[in-house]
Amino acid sequence: MYPRSVLLSITYLGPVQYFTKFLLYDEIWLETHEHYSKQTYRNRCNIYGANGKLPLTVPVLKGDMLKTLIPDLRIDYNKNWQKLHWKGIESAYRSSPFFEFYTDEFAPFYSKKYVFLFDFNMEILFKILHLLDLKPEIKFTEKYELPVTSNVIDMRNSIHPKRSYRSDQDFSPVQYKQVFSDKIGFMANLSIIDLIFNTGPEAMGILRGSIKPLELLKSSKG
Repeated sequence: MYPRSVLLSITYLGPVQYFTKFLLYDEIWLETHEHYSKQTYRNRCNIYGANGKLPLTVPVLKGDMLKTLIPDLRIDYNKNWQKLHWKGIESAYRSSPFFEFYTDEFAPFYSKKYVFLFDFNMEILFKILHLLDLKPEIKFTEKYELPVTSNVIDMRNSIHPKRSYRSDQDFSPVQYKQVFSDKIGFMANLSIIDLIFNTGPEAMGILRGSIKPLELLKSSKG
């Protein structure tokens, strides 16, 4: 029987690969007791700009951040990153088929001031799950430890900007029409907003189709 639970780290507008796990597993554990790690999806995402992949990073207050637990990590507002991020998102997806339909869902995240990265990420996550009509069972870890049972898959560091998604045997991204794909070509496993703005209500079908092999989805759901 395929494991029913997965352990994930939080993400900022996580990639398509990340959200397939919310379909594949019945139970999602989110890590709340890890220390901050640089250059991960915890505070960055990749979108498709006019010149190719465009990374967006939420700045965090330095201090002793390497010893700071994720829920205690504060966002740095010394620079107006919210304005820059939203400008980048608008520039990338303004001409996408569903940008106008979803813009009011995402714009408020770039005006409201969040103190903690964890709270910011969680509100965006729940918004995305709502838009995708996904209702997974989400639990939060009470301490940091390795899973003690084979029924939990540890993917806290498996979904990573510097690791190829090709190492994930359960994920094979389905291609879809992107704003600049005619110019540059299809770019796989970008932020989930790339999929949402470009495909709208078809996003869920593409997520399902990206689970490899598809039989895993059927078996994990009963």
